[in-house]
Amino acid sequence: MAKSLDDLIAEGVAGRRVLVRSDLNVPLDGSTVTDDGRVRASLPVLEKLAHAGARVIVMAHLGRPKGTVDPKYSIKPAADRLAELADVPVVVATDVVGEDAQAKAEALQDGQILVLENVRYDPRETSKDDAEREAFARELAALTGENGAYVDDAFGAVHRKHASVYDVARVLPGYLGDLVKTEVDVLSKVISDPERPFVVVMGGSKVSDKLAVIDNLIGKADSLLIGGGMVFTFLAAQGYSVGSSLLEQDQIETVKGYLDRAESAGTEIVLPVDVVYAARFAEDAEHEVRPVADIEGGEIGESGLGLDIGPESATIFAERIAGAKTVFWNGPVGVFEMAAFAGGTRAVAEALATSDAMSVIGGGDSASAVRNLGYRDEQFGHISTGGGASLEFIEGKELPGVVALGA
Repeated sequence: MAKSLDDLIAEGVAGRRVLVRSDLNVPLDGSTVTDDGRVRASLPVLEKLAHAGARVIVMAHLGRPKGTVDPKYSIKPAADRLAELADVPVVVATDVVGEDAQAKAEALQDGQILVLENVRYDPRETSKDDAEREAFARELAALTGENGAYVDDAFGAVHRKHASVYDVARVLPGYLGDLVKTEVDVLSKVISDPERPFVVVMGGSKVSDKLAVIDNLIGKADSLLIGGGMVFTFLAAQGYSVGSSLLEQDQIETVKGYLDRAESAGTEIVLPVDVVYAARFAEDAEHEVRPVADIEGGEIGESGLGLDIGPESATIFAERIAGAKTVFWNGPVGVFEMAAFAGGTRAVAEALATSDAMSVIGGGDSASAVRNLGYRDEQFGHISTGGGASLEFIEGKELPGVVALGA
């Protein structure tokens, strides 16, 4: 049975250095944080520890620097945003386990937070070699001195068998952070005991990215609403022409199998009846609404590509969401970054925001979409901080970071 953050605080943390794996993997425009949702989500656990007198050392990654020091992947912009939001002192190290990190860890006072540089600057963080990862984990753990502890609060990384996620939990006494515990509790209920009707909205560009999720949801979800670029493989599987839309030819037979199996398993797969069809992939592209039965029959012809579900489909999706008791949404249903092709995603977000259902947004692009479209996090039941982790959980996979803590 995994121990919780409350268990750690009850044991006493005043004067102790506590190593926390947080998720500060935020999108940046240069050095500007464009969505601080993950920073805000990390704050409660860090402040909870600091207020209890802990000397908090934060490990986090940003992007994929591939084991080299690359300034564009520095954790500093995210750490600076954390410092702006936190009500306790925050300092930032210029390295991960080097001289600066060691000196600043030694100098920490009760109630202060130290953020280490991007843990992925060290190639051992993501190494496939167990001994290399363990060596790095021991260097990270050494920053806590005597009587240290480890808290995993980075749900966005728990599906990775990385040193700061998996191996540190085998070196130090480990505890589930509140954020990870909430994610596991919410997603467990969604997949194992949803209040029905249970509706899943699945979007994104490639069906191949979601195969295992769709496979696991057939027979569990009452309705599976498909949008995004992946929908064109489903439409092609039904025999429709899709112009030059994104199409994974090699997945058509798999999708046909899903369509057949869903019908007998009691899961209705709901596909768009119309799409917004554009002359090219651009904000100002000429576009028209086309029925899926005749996508190529308009003025644009076969050279066009679908970039959003159409208005009639958006209404159908919204009605299904309105009638649901549990909704899980992963992946935008159109190219929401372009205003002309954001209508479908906006309709899904609006339906969720006004629904009485238990609504769970599965992180990643879906979370960015609702924020970029002007919605507040509190308008939804739960926004996951881990797109990949939430998908793998819904797939039924074990998550290494959670397993390492005994959860």
